[in-house]
Amino acid sequence: MFVKKNFLLIVVGLAVIFAFAMKATIFQQSGSAPKPTGDVAPDFRSYWFSGKAELNSYQLQQAQYGALNPGQAVLIFVTEDFRTDKLVKSETEESRDKAVPVLKLNAVRKFVTGIYDYSLFTSVFTPINTGNGQADAFPTTLKVSTSGQEWCGHSYLQLSYKNNGYQVNGRSYFEKEVEEDYKLDKALLEDELWTRIRLAPDQLPTGNVTLIPGTATARLRHKTLEPLATKATLADYQGTIFPGQGLKTYTIEYPTDGRTLMIVFEDRFPHKIAGWEETYKSKDNLLTSRAILQKTIQTDYWNHNAPADSTLRQALAVR
Repeated sequence: MFVKKNFLLIVVGLAVIFAFAMKATIFQQSGSAPKPTGDVAPDFRSYWFSGKAELNSYQLQQAQYGALNPGQAVLIFVTEDFRTDKLVKSETEESRDKAVPVLKLNAVRKFVTGIYDYSLFTSVFTPINTGNGQADAFPTTLKVSTSGQEWCGHSYLQLSYKNNGYQVNGRSYFEKEVEEDYKLDKALLEDELWTRIRLAPDQLPTGNVTLIPGTATARLRHKTLEPLATKATLADYQGTIFPGQGLKTYTIEYPTDGRTLMIVFEDRFPHKIAGWEETYKSKDNLLTSRAILQKTIQTDYWNHNAPADSTLRQALAVR
């Protein structure tokens, strides 16, 4: 009788665990299409809240070690519910009241330097509703994180919005970056320019702008983050290198850092990013990294992880 009772308790317990696991799985799959808050234009709603991500592949030439190195970049834009307390994705129904919809960017850069390769991965979480004077508005990007892997070692850097500023935490294989923990005054992030372009390029600041430089470039150059004075310019694109019609350029010049970043994007919604150029010295050589758009697809990629789904990589033109 005792054995039978314990067996029944085990069965019931397993059933409860299975039910919770199924609930979490269903929510995680459906949670990739959050509901927008505030006033959202119909075209914005249909594009960014359709339950799909926008995937973009780029041909890349990346400066490192005094040379331009061949590679590939991928920009992944998708909306999701993001917790404002723990700064992580909301994955349960119980935590949705603590979350806001964000436009997330996962930016991947992979390139080869001689015999070995580099991989950089940056995630940016920018709230959709950035309007002032609204109860559900969050005008500040909540979090940025970058990880880097190469054959010497790897590193991680995270900026978390807390107490009207950014808490920076970093870990690295390299001695001078082994353990970083410091605070930055609130300023616009270079990493969030990409999501700001997708949300509202007409609101990009111009003129003299204080910016916190991009985390991936800071890691490549082994630079400590600090707010820097920049000159920002928004103009029509005049060249022929980048594909698309009605292209605009948003250019950031860092006079004290000897670096310039130019992002090229479509003026019309959904303001697809056609590519970018970044110029700075690498081993005393002034070099310009460049990424040129190759392909764009929209898909719920998290549901396409079987071997047969590798055909989507061909459609996206990624190796």
